[in-house]
Amino acid sequence: MIQTYDEALQWIHNRLRFGMKPGLERMNWMLEQLDYPHQNIKAIHIAGTNGKGSTVTYLRYMLQEAGYDVGTFTSPYIETFNERISINGTPISDEEMLRLVQEVKAVVERVEETEFGAATEFEVITLMFFLYFGYHNRVDYVLVEAGLGGRYDSTNVVEPLLTIITNIGFDHMAILGNTVDKIAFEKAGIIKRGVPLVTGVEQKEAIEVIEGIARDHEASLDRLGSEFTIESYSALENGEAFTLQTPIHTYENLELGMFGYHQVKNASLAVRALELLGQKGELQLSQADLAEGLKKARWSGRFEKVSDSPLVIIDGAHNQEGVKSLLSTLRLHYEDKQIHIIFSCLNDKSGKEMVKSLEGIAESITFTSFDFPRARTGQELYELSKHPSKKVNEQWQEAIEQALLHHAKPNDLIVITGSLYFISEVRSFLLRA
Repeated sequence: MIQTYDEALQWIHNRLRFGMKPGLERMNWMLEQLDYPHQNIKAIHIAGTNGKGSTVTYLRYMLQEAGYDVGTFTSPYIETFNERISINGTPISDEEMLRLVQEVKAVVERVEETEFGAATEFEVITLMFFLYFGYHNRVDYVLVEAGLGGRYDSTNVVEPLLTIITNIGFDHMAILGNTVDKIAFEKAGIIKRGVPLVTGVEQKEAIEVIEGIARDHEASLDRLGSEFTIESYSALENGEAFTLQTPIHTYENLELGMFGYHQVKNASLAVRALELLGQKGELQLSQADLAEGLKKARWSGRFEKVSDSPLVIIDGAHNQEGVKSLLSTLRLHYEDKQIHIIFSCLNDKSGKEMVKSLEGIAESITFTSFDFPRARTGQELYELSKHPSKKVNEQWQEAIEQALLHHAKPNDLIVITGSLYFISEVRSFLLRA
Protein backbone atom coordinates (compact mmCIF):
# COMPACT_ATOMS: atom_id res chain seq x y z
CA MET A 1 0.00 0.00 0.00
CA ILE A 2 1.32 3.43 -0.98
CA GLN A 3 1.10 5.71 2.05
CA THR A 4 3.38 8.71 1.37
CA TYR A 5 3.82 11.28 -1.38
CA ASP A 6 7.39 10.09 -2.06
CA GLU A 7 6.17 6.52 -2.50
CA ALA A 8 3.45 7.76 -4.85
CA LEU A 9 5.98 9.68 -6.96
CA GLN A 10 8.29 6.68 -7.02
CA TRP A 11 5.44 4.46 -8.20
CA ILE A 12 4.61 6.90 -11.04
CA HIS A 13 8.25 7.21 -12.14
CA ASN A 14 8.66 3.44 -12.13
CA ARG A 15 6.27 3.40 -15.08
CA LEU A 16 9.02 5.04 -17.16
CA ARG A 17 10.39 1.56 -17.82
CA PHE A 18 7.40 0.92 -20.08
CA GLY A 19 8.58 3.71 -22.39
CA MET A 20 6.25 5.38 -24.91
CA LYS A 21 3.45 3.25 -26.33
CA PRO A 22 1.18 5.31 -28.59
CA GLY A 23 -2.44 4.18 -28.65
CA LEU A 24 -5.74 4.82 -26.87
CA GLU A 25 -6.91 1.28 -26.01
CA ARG A 26 -5.35 1.23 -22.52
CA MET A 27 -6.63 4.72 -21.71
CA ASN A 28 -10.16 3.88 -22.79
CA TRP A 29 -10.15 0.65 -20.76
CA MET A 30 -8.86 2.38 -17.61
CA LEU A 31 -11.27 5.32 -17.95
CA GLU A 32 -14.15 2.89 -18.28
CA GLN A 33 -13.12 1.28 -14.97
CA LEU A 34 -13.18 4.74 -13.35
CA ASP A 35 -16.62 5.59 -14.80
CA TYR A 36 -15.47 7.93 -17.60
CA PRO A 37 -14.24 10.96 -15.63
CA HIS A 38 -13.01 12.65 -18.83
CA GLN A 39 -16.61 13.13 -19.95
CA ASN A 40 -17.25 15.53 -17.06
CA ILE A 41 -14.90 18.33 -18.09
CA LYS A 42 -15.15 21.35 -20.41
CA ALA A 43 -11.86 21.07 -22.24
CA ILE A 44 -9.74 22.88 -24.79
CA HIS A 45 -7.24 20.44 -26.35
CA ILE A 46 -3.88 21.84 -27.51
CA ALA A 47 -1.36 20.05 -29.75
CA GLY A 48 1.63 21.26 -31.76
CA THR A 49 5.41 20.97 -31.95
CA ASN A 50 6.15 24.15 -29.98
CA GLY A 51 4.19 26.78 -28.10
CA LYS A 52 1.65 24.49 -26.42
CA GLY A 53 2.59 25.53 -22.88
CA SER A 54 2.65 29.23 -23.74
CA THR A 55 -0.72 29.02 -25.50
CA VAL A 56 -2.15 27.23 -22.45
CA THR A 57 -0.72 30.04 -20.30
CA TYR A 58 -2.38 32.80 -22.34
CA LEU A 59 -5.70 30.95 -22.31
CA ARG A 60 -5.48 30.42 -18.54
CA TYR A 61 -4.61 34.01 -17.66
CA MET A 62 -7.39 35.44 -19.84
CA LEU A 63 -10.00 33.03 -18.42
CA GLN A 64 -8.85 33.72 -14.86
CA GLU A 65 -9.04 37.46 -15.47
CA ALA A 66 -12.70 36.93 -16.43
CA GLY A 67 -13.29 35.14 -13.12
CA TYR A 68 -13.22 31.51 -14.26
CA ASP A 69 -11.49 28.65 -12.46
CA VAL A 70 -9.10 26.88 -14.83
CA GLY A 71 -7.49 23.47 -14.60
CA THR A 72 -4.37 22.68 -16.64
CA PHE A 73 -2.54 19.55 -17.67
CA THR A 74 0.97 20.32 -18.94
CA SER A 75 4.36 18.66 -19.35
CA PRO A 76 7.15 18.54 -18.53
CA TYR A 77 7.25 20.37 -15.21
CA ILE A 78 9.71 23.18 -14.39
CA GLU A 79 9.62 23.46 -10.59
CA THR A 80 7.60 20.61 -9.07
CA PHE A 81 6.10 17.42 -10.48
CA ASN A 82 2.67 18.42 -9.13
CA GLU A 83 2.47 21.42 -11.47
CA ARG A 84 1.52 19.04 -14.28
CA ILE A 85 -1.96 19.09 -12.72
CA SER A 86 -2.76 22.65 -11.60
CA ILE A 87 -5.70 24.93 -10.79
CA ASN A 88 -5.35 28.60 -11.66
CA GLY A 89 -1.60 28.06 -11.92
CA THR A 90 -1.28 26.43 -8.48
CA PRO A 91 -0.08 22.80 -8.49
CA ILE A 92 -2.25 20.27 -6.67
CA SER A 93 -1.06 19.36 -3.18
CA ASP A 94 1.10 16.38 -2.24
CA GLU A 95 -1.91 14.94 -0.40
CA GLU A 96 -4.09 15.18 -3.52
CA MET A 97 -1.36 13.59 -5.63
CA LEU A 98 -1.07 10.73 -3.13
CA ARG A 99 -4.83 10.20 -3.09
CA LEU A 100 -4.97 10.07 -6.90
CA VAL A 101 -2.22 7.44 -7.01
CA GLN A 102 -4.06 5.39 -4.38
CA GLU A 103 -7.24 5.59 -6.48
CA VAL A 104 -5.76 4.66 -9.86
CA LYS A 105 -3.21 2.08 -8.69
CA ALA A 106 -5.56 -0.92 -8.77
CA VAL A 107 -6.87 -0.04 -12.25
CA VAL A 108 -3.33 0.54 -13.57
CA GLU A 109 -2.22 -2.85 -12.22
CA ARG A 110 -5.32 -4.61 -13.61
CA VAL A 111 -4.78 -3.31 -17.15
CA GLU A 112 -1.39 -5.09 -17.18
CA GLU A 113 -3.27 -8.40 -16.99
CA THR A 114 -5.32 -7.60 -20.09
CA GLU A 115 -4.43 -7.80 -23.79
CA PHE A 116 -3.66 -4.04 -23.69
CA GLY A 117 -0.55 -4.40 -21.53
CA ALA A 118 1.14 -2.08 -19.03
CA ALA A 119 0.32 1.62 -18.82
CA THR A 120 3.14 4.13 -19.34
CA GLU A 121 4.05 6.93 -16.96
CA PHE A 122 2.34 9.54 -19.14
CA GLU A 123 -0.83 7.45 -19.39
CA VAL A 124 -0.95 7.11 -15.60
CA ILE A 125 -0.57 10.87 -15.07
CA THR A 126 -3.21 11.53 -17.74
CA LEU A 127 -5.57 9.13 -15.98
CA MET A 128 -4.97 10.90 -12.65
CA PHE A 129 -5.61 14.28 -14.28
CA PHE A 130 -8.94 13.18 -15.77
CA LEU A 131 -10.00 11.65 -12.45
CA TYR A 132 -9.08 14.81 -10.55
CA PHE A 133 -10.98 17.27 -12.73
CA GLY A 134 -13.75 14.84 -13.66
CA TYR A 135 -14.75 13.90 -10.12
CA HIS A 136 -12.72 15.56 -7.34
CA ASN A 137 -12.36 19.20 -8.28
CA ARG A 138 -14.71 20.43 -10.96
CA VAL A 139 -13.57 23.70 -12.54
CA ASP A 140 -15.04 25.90 -15.26
CA TYR A 141 -12.53 24.94 -17.99
CA VAL A 142 -9.70 22.47 -18.36
CA LEU A 143 -6.78 23.13 -20.72
CA VAL A 144 -5.33 19.84 -21.95
CA GLU A 145 -1.84 19.86 -23.47
CA ALA A 146 -1.15 16.86 -25.70
CA GLY A 147 2.03 15.04 -24.79
CA LEU A 148 3.37 13.70 -28.08
CA GLY A 149 1.71 14.00 -31.47
CA GLY A 150 -2.03 13.95 -31.09
CA ARG A 151 -3.72 11.06 -32.84
CA TYR A 152 -2.46 8.36 -30.46
CA ASP A 153 -1.60 10.60 -27.51
CA SER A 154 -3.26 9.47 -24.29
CA THR A 155 -4.98 12.85 -23.91
CA ASN A 156 -6.85 12.28 -27.18
CA VAL A 157 -9.74 10.51 -25.46
CA VAL A 158 -10.98 13.95 -24.40
CA GLU A 159 -14.14 15.40 -25.95
CA PRO A 160 -13.26 19.11 -26.18
CA LEU A 161 -15.15 22.32 -26.83
CA LEU A 162 -12.36 23.45 -29.17
CA THR A 163 -8.97 22.25 -30.44
CA ILE A 164 -5.77 24.16 -31.17
CA ILE A 165 -2.75 23.06 -33.24
CA THR A 166 -0.05 25.64 -32.58
CA ASN A 167 2.48 24.76 -35.30
CA ILE A 168 4.28 21.92 -37.04
CA GLY A 169 8.02 21.31 -36.76
CA PHE A 170 10.49 18.45 -36.72
CA ASP A 171 10.47 16.71 -33.35
CA HIS A 172 9.96 13.09 -32.21
CA MET A 173 10.37 12.08 -35.86
CA ALA A 174 11.02 8.42 -35.01
CA ILE A 175 7.42 8.24 -33.81
CA LEU A 176 5.59 10.96 -35.75
CA GLY A 177 7.30 10.67 -39.14
CA ASN A 178 10.04 12.64 -40.86
CA THR A 179 8.04 14.84 -43.22
CA VAL A 180 5.86 17.86 -42.49
CA ASP A 181 2.72 16.21 -43.87
CA LYS A 182 3.21 13.04 -41.78
CA ILE A 183 3.74 15.07 -38.59
CA ALA A 184 0.71 17.23 -39.47
CA PHE A 185 -1.39 14.08 -39.88
CA GLU A 186 -0.46 12.94 -36.36
CA LYS A 187 -1.13 16.35 -34.79
CA ALA A 188 -4.43 16.66 -36.69
CA GLY A 189 -5.57 13.49 -34.93
CA ILE A 190 -7.00 15.74 -32.18
CA ILE A 191 -9.58 17.18 -34.60
CA LYS A 192 -13.08 16.05 -33.54
CA ARG A 193 -16.36 15.99 -35.45
CA GLY A 194 -18.02 19.41 -35.38
CA VAL A 195 -15.46 20.85 -32.94
CA PRO A 196 -13.85 24.18 -34.02
CA LEU A 197 -10.10 24.15 -34.74
CA VAL A 198 -7.72 27.11 -34.44
CA THR A 199 -4.20 26.80 -35.85
CA GLY A 200 -0.99 28.71 -36.43
CA VAL A 201 0.43 26.10 -38.81
CA GLU A 202 2.17 27.78 -41.76
CA GLN A 203 3.61 25.13 -44.12
CA LYS A 204 1.47 24.59 -47.22
CA GLU A 205 1.70 20.78 -47.11
CA ALA A 206 0.77 20.73 -43.41
CA ILE A 207 -2.18 23.08 -43.92
CA GLU A 208 -3.48 20.88 -46.74
CA VAL A 209 -3.46 17.83 -44.45
CA ILE A 210 -5.17 19.71 -41.62
CA GLU A 211 -7.75 21.27 -43.94
CA GLY A 212 -8.63 17.84 -45.36
CA ILE A 213 -9.10 16.26 -41.93
CA ALA A 214 -11.09 19.27 -40.63
CA ARG A 215 -13.35 19.06 -43.70
CA ASP A 216 -13.90 15.31 -43.19
CA HIS A 217 -14.85 15.96 -39.57
CA GLU A 218 -17.05 18.98 -40.42
CA ALA A 219 -14.89 21.06 -38.07
CA SER A 220 -14.58 24.80 -38.70
CA LEU A 221 -10.99 25.92 -39.29
CA ASP A 222 -9.52 29.30 -38.29
CA ARG A 223 -5.93 29.86 -39.45
CA LEU A 224 -3.59 32.56 -38.20
CA GLY A 225 -2.64 34.60 -41.26
CA SER A 226 -5.92 33.83 -43.02
CA GLU A 227 -9.12 34.06 -40.95
CA PHE A 228 -7.37 36.17 -38.31
CA THR A 229 -4.19 38.19 -38.73
CA ILE A 230 -1.47 40.04 -36.83
CA GLU A 231 -1.71 43.56 -38.25
CA SER A 232 1.18 45.30 -36.51
CA TYR A 233 3.92 44.31 -34.12
CA SER A 234 6.66 46.00 -32.09
CA ALA A 235 9.19 44.93 -29.50
CA LEU A 236 8.87 46.51 -26.06
CA GLU A 237 11.53 46.69 -23.39
CA ASN A 238 9.71 44.07 -21.31
CA GLY A 239 7.78 42.10 -23.91
CA GLU A 240 5.90 42.64 -27.15
CA ALA A 241 3.00 44.72 -28.51
CA PHE A 242 0.70 43.88 -31.41
CA THR A 243 -2.65 44.48 -33.06
CA LEU A 244 -4.83 41.48 -33.92
CA GLN A 245 -7.58 41.48 -36.53
CA THR A 246 -10.24 38.77 -36.17
CA PRO A 247 -13.50 38.31 -38.11
CA ILE A 248 -15.40 40.22 -35.42
CA HIS A 249 -12.97 42.69 -33.86
CA THR A 250 -9.71 44.64 -34.11
CA TYR A 251 -7.73 44.32 -30.87
CA GLU A 252 -5.34 47.25 -30.87
CA ASN A 253 -2.08 47.53 -28.94
CA LEU A 254 -2.27 44.27 -27.03
CA GLU A 255 0.78 43.86 -24.80
CA LEU A 256 2.64 40.74 -23.70
CA GLY A 257 5.05 40.34 -20.81
CA MET A 258 6.62 37.35 -22.58
CA PHE A 259 9.28 37.80 -25.25
CA GLY A 260 9.42 36.90 -28.92
CA TYR A 261 7.32 37.09 -32.08
CA HIS A 262 6.44 33.41 -31.58
CA GLN A 263 4.68 34.50 -28.37
CA VAL A 264 2.63 37.00 -30.36
CA LYS A 265 1.48 34.07 -32.51
CA ASN A 266 0.69 31.91 -29.48
CA ALA A 267 -1.27 34.74 -27.86
CA SER A 268 -3.19 35.32 -31.10
CA LEU A 269 -4.27 31.66 -31.19
CA ALA A 270 -5.46 31.92 -27.59
CA VAL A 271 -7.45 35.10 -28.28
CA ARG A 272 -9.21 33.65 -31.33
CA ALA A 273 -9.95 30.39 -29.49
CA LEU A 274 -11.71 32.19 -26.62
CA GLU A 275 -13.44 34.54 -29.03
CA LEU A 276 -14.92 31.52 -30.86
CA LEU A 277 -16.10 29.98 -27.59
CA GLY A 278 -17.65 33.32 -26.70
CA GLN A 279 -19.52 33.33 -30.02
CA LYS A 280 -20.82 29.84 -29.22
CA GLY A 281 -22.10 31.07 -25.85
CA GLU A 282 -19.64 28.94 -23.91
CA LEU A 283 -18.08 31.86 -22.00
CA GLN A 284 -18.02 35.60 -21.51
CA LEU A 285 -14.78 37.53 -21.83
CA SER A 286 -14.51 41.32 -22.00
CA GLN A 287 -11.84 43.08 -24.04
CA ALA A 288 -10.38 44.43 -20.80
CA ASP A 289 -10.10 40.91 -19.31
CA LEU A 290 -8.50 39.68 -22.51
CA ALA A 291 -5.92 42.47 -22.67
CA GLU A 292 -5.08 42.29 -18.95
CA GLY A 293 -4.76 38.48 -19.04
CA LEU A 294 -2.30 38.62 -21.94
CA LYS A 295 -0.23 41.30 -20.21
CA LYS A 296 0.00 39.33 -16.94
CA ALA A 297 0.77 35.94 -18.50
CA ARG A 298 4.10 34.34 -17.52
CA TRP A 299 5.52 30.87 -18.24
CA SER A 300 8.62 29.70 -16.38
CA GLY A 301 11.65 28.64 -18.38
CA ARG A 302 10.58 30.35 -21.61
CA PHE A 303 12.95 33.23 -22.38
CA GLU A 304 13.00 33.97 -18.67
CA LYS A 305 15.41 36.52 -17.20
CA VAL A 306 16.73 35.01 -13.94
CA SER A 307 19.50 37.50 -13.21
CA ASP A 308 20.28 41.13 -14.08
CA SER A 309 23.90 41.22 -13.02
CA PRO A 310 25.25 39.33 -14.80
CA LEU A 311 22.39 39.21 -17.30
CA VAL A 312 21.19 35.58 -17.55
CA ILE A 313 18.29 34.23 -19.62
CA ILE A 314 17.07 30.63 -19.56
CA ASP A 315 14.99 29.18 -22.38
CA GLY A 316 13.70 25.68 -23.06
CA ALA A 317 14.57 25.65 -26.77
CA HIS A 318 14.50 21.87 -26.99
CA ASN A 319 14.25 21.42 -30.77
CA GLN A 320 15.24 23.22 -33.96
CA GLU A 321 12.05 25.31 -34.14
CA GLY A 322 12.54 26.37 -30.52
CA VAL A 323 16.13 27.40 -31.26
CA LYS A 324 14.96 29.50 -34.24
CA SER A 325 12.48 31.33 -32.00
CA LEU A 326 15.16 31.87 -29.37
CA LEU A 327 17.60 33.35 -31.90
CA SER A 328 14.92 35.57 -33.41
CA THR A 329 14.04 36.92 -29.93
CA LEU A 330 17.70 37.50 -29.03
CA ARG A 331 18.27 39.44 -32.26
CA LEU A 332 15.15 41.51 -31.58
CA HIS A 333 15.89 42.40 -27.96
CA TYR A 334 19.62 41.90 -27.37
CA GLU A 335 21.43 42.48 -30.66
CA ASP A 336 23.95 44.75 -28.90
CA LYS A 337 25.06 42.02 -26.44
CA GLN A 338 27.94 39.53 -26.49
CA ILE A 339 26.03 36.27 -26.14
CA HIS A 340 27.58 33.32 -24.28
CA ILE A 341 25.59 30.10 -24.58
CA ILE A 342 25.43 27.01 -22.34
CA PHE A 343 23.62 24.16 -24.07
CA SER A 344 22.43 20.64 -23.31
CA CYS A 345 19.88 18.45 -25.07
CA LEU A 346 18.46 14.94 -25.26
CA ASN A 347 19.82 12.30 -27.62
CA ASP A 348 16.57 12.04 -29.61
CA LYS A 349 16.83 15.65 -30.76
CA SER A 350 18.41 17.14 -33.88
CA GLY A 351 21.56 18.16 -32.00
CA LYS A 352 23.63 18.95 -35.08
CA GLU A 353 21.11 21.46 -36.48
CA MET A 354 20.56 23.09 -33.09
CA VAL A 355 24.30 23.46 -32.46
CA LYS A 356 24.87 24.95 -35.91
CA SER A 357 22.07 27.51 -35.39
CA LEU A 358 23.28 28.53 -31.93
CA GLU A 359 26.86 28.99 -33.18
CA GLY A 360 25.64 31.75 -35.51
CA ILE A 361 24.84 34.08 -32.63
CA ALA A 362 27.27 32.96 -29.91
CA GLU A 363 30.43 34.74 -28.85
CA SER A 364 31.24 31.51 -26.98
CA ILE A 365 29.40 28.22 -26.48
CA THR A 366 29.75 25.66 -23.69
CA PHE A 367 28.35 22.15 -24.02
CA THR A 368 27.30 20.21 -20.96
CA SER A 369 25.11 17.34 -19.77
CA PHE A 370 22.73 16.58 -16.90
CA ASP A 371 21.38 13.61 -15.01
CA PHE A 372 18.61 12.26 -17.24
CA PRO A 373 18.26 8.90 -19.01
CA ARG A 374 18.24 10.35 -22.54
CA ALA A 375 20.65 13.26 -22.03
CA ARG A 376 23.52 13.65 -24.50
CA THR A 377 27.02 14.04 -23.20
CA GLY A 378 28.62 17.45 -23.50
CA GLN A 379 31.48 15.80 -25.40
CA GLU A 380 29.11 14.52 -28.11
CA LEU A 381 27.72 18.01 -28.61
CA TYR A 382 31.19 19.56 -28.50
CA GLU A 383 32.24 17.31 -31.38
CA LEU A 384 29.31 18.55 -33.47
CA SER A 385 30.50 22.16 -33.13
CA LYS A 386 32.85 24.17 -35.34
CA HIS A 387 32.74 27.29 -33.16
CA PRO A 388 36.20 28.85 -32.56
CA SER A 389 35.35 29.52 -28.90
CA LYS A 390 33.74 26.26 -27.77
CA LYS A 391 34.14 24.48 -24.45
CA VAL A 392 32.90 21.29 -22.81
CA ASN A 393 32.14 20.70 -19.14
CA GLU A 394 29.98 17.71 -18.26
CA GLN A 395 29.18 19.26 -14.85
CA TRP A 396 26.52 21.82 -15.72
CA GLN A 397 26.61 23.57 -12.34
CA GLU A 398 30.34 24.15 -12.77
CA ALA A 399 29.83 25.35 -16.34
CA ILE A 400 27.29 27.91 -15.14
CA GLU A 401 29.43 29.10 -12.23
CA GLN A 402 32.41 29.64 -14.57
CA ALA A 403 30.22 31.56 -17.02
CA LEU A 404 28.85 33.79 -14.23
CA LEU A 405 32.41 34.48 -13.13
CA HIS A 406 33.85 35.24 -16.57
CA HIS A 407 30.92 36.95 -18.31
CA ALA A 408 29.73 39.49 -15.76
CA LYS A 409 30.57 42.50 -17.93
CA PRO A 410 27.71 44.93 -18.72
CA ASN A 411 27.66 43.97 -22.39
CA ASP A 412 27.66 40.20 -21.76
CA LEU A 413 24.55 38.02 -21.87
CA ILE A 414 24.55 34.40 -20.69
CA VAL A 415 21.89 32.24 -22.35
CA ILE A 416 21.31 28.77 -20.91
CA THR A 417 19.17 26.68 -23.24
CA GLY A 418 18.20 23.22 -24.42
CA SER A 419 16.04 20.48 -22.96
CA LEU A 420 13.19 21.59 -20.71
CA TYR A 421 14.28 18.89 -18.25
CA PHE A 422 17.69 20.60 -18.17
CA ILE A 423 16.17 24.06 -17.80
CA SER A 424 14.06 22.81 -14.89
CA GLU A 425 17.21 21.87 -12.97
CA VAL A 426 19.07 25.04 -14.01
CA ARG A 427 16.22 27.30 -12.91
CA SER A 428 16.05 25.70 -9.49
CA PHE A 429 19.85 25.98 -9.12
CA LEU A 430 20.05 29.65 -10.16
CA LEU A 431 17.09 30.88 -8.14
CA ARG A 432 18.36 29.06 -5.06
CA ALA A 433 21.91 30.36 -5.44
